[in-house]
Amino acid sequence: MLNRLSPRPGAVQRRKRVGRGPGSGKGKTCGTGVKGQGTRSGKKIKPWFEGGQMPLYQRVPKKGFKNRFRVENEIVNLGALSIFAEGATVDVKALAEKGLIRGSGQPVKVLAEGEAPKGIKLIVHKISASARAKIEAAGGTVESA
Repeated sequence: MLNRLSPRPGAVQRRKRVGRGPGSGKGKTCGTGVKGQGTRSGKKIKPWFEGGQMPLYQRVPKKGFKNRFRVENEIVNLGALSIFAEGATVDVKALAEKGLIRGSGQPVKVLAEGEAPKGIKLIVHKISASARAKIEAAGGTVESA
């Protein structure tokens, strides 16, 4: 049974043998054309090579600076914390579950935009001074994670 298996007709094509004379179908120049860099032996032209003209990455002006050590914070405003009940303990995990942050592992910073919920216990990495004052004025506490 297995000895009768074969590919479907037309599925397998014979390899084109170049450099074997005019009768091979790829005679004389073997499909490389006439003269030029592409016809030479060992032709390895890198995909970004532009034929000797000034490459794009050198023509485009260099601008700006990217600080490798910059720390991006996840930002949460006080007004967004109103979805938590009074006296609730709010930490990074609770914020991620409610969809207020992405939960990407970056530090969480709370800003003072909006009103603070009453008696909330907040455990985050960073908090602005005015946000801390608003939470403590509302009877809550702030801890650092």
